[in-house]
Amino acid sequence: MSETNDKIDTVLRMRNVCISYTRDKMAVNDVSADIARNRITAIMGPSGCGKSTLLRAVNRMHELYPDITVKGDILLNGKDIMKMNPMEVRRMAGMVFQRPNPFPTMSIYENVVAGLKFNDIKQGRSERDELVENCLRSVSLWDEVKDSLNKRGTFLSGGQQQRLCIARALALKPDVLLMDEPTSALDPVATNRIEELLLELKQQLTIVIVTHNMSQAARISDYSMFMYLGELVEFDNTEKMFTAPSDKRTEEYLNGRFG
Repeated sequence: MSETNDKIDTVLRMRNVCISYTRDKMAVNDVSADIARNRITAIMGPSGCGKSTLLRAVNRMHELYPDITVKGDILLNGKDIMKMNPMEVRRMAGMVFQRPNPFPTMSIYENVVAGLKFNDIKQGRSERDELVENCLRSVSLWDEVKDSLNKRGTFLSGGQQQRLCIARALALKPDVLLMDEPTSALDPVATNRIEELLLELKQQLTIVIVTHNMSQAARISDYSMFMYLGELVEFDNTEKMFTAPSDKRTEEYLNGRFG
């Protein structure tokens, strides 16, 4: 494994993380990585290599499934996430999924502030109004929906729905935004808008994105992790990894020879 040698401000530190679905099946095996603050880190690898499993461990989603076991250390801003309240972890590490999932019974406005309600965070109406506008502006959606805030989020196009989901995550002011294939269900125009958005958002927070799209990783990420069969094979500066990978398996994957 090749580690980045840059002196980085680490926001997320993983040490010897192992995740198993059953006693016999290890989905993630002994992964260690330091994720840089205000950077985009892409996690790549073929299907079933443990990318999404690792990502979901960061905001303790696996606890929703009783048979999944997570071992090792995951530190977020130096705090052990396993010793924190799960709701606090999920506020600090927001999640955006593969398919846009605005809450279907809620309006655009209600979708943005849904996290506040779920976390019992009280705000006055003017504060909420300001938060909704700021979050929708952050994802370049305000001008498109400002006259339709009371319409359901599902009335939007797929790309708009995904930006709404990102706005919903931003409303809780997370330190890290976890994104699991966030553009795989979108057309090229919507994908381009999301990518441009992520490049802007990294000024505010740290982004970790799982992607099958190697071109996307090359376009937007500062660092890349290549996983194979549950192991972290290589972790480095994206440009270096794509031009001079340290491991033959990484080279073969990037050249389309497997996965």
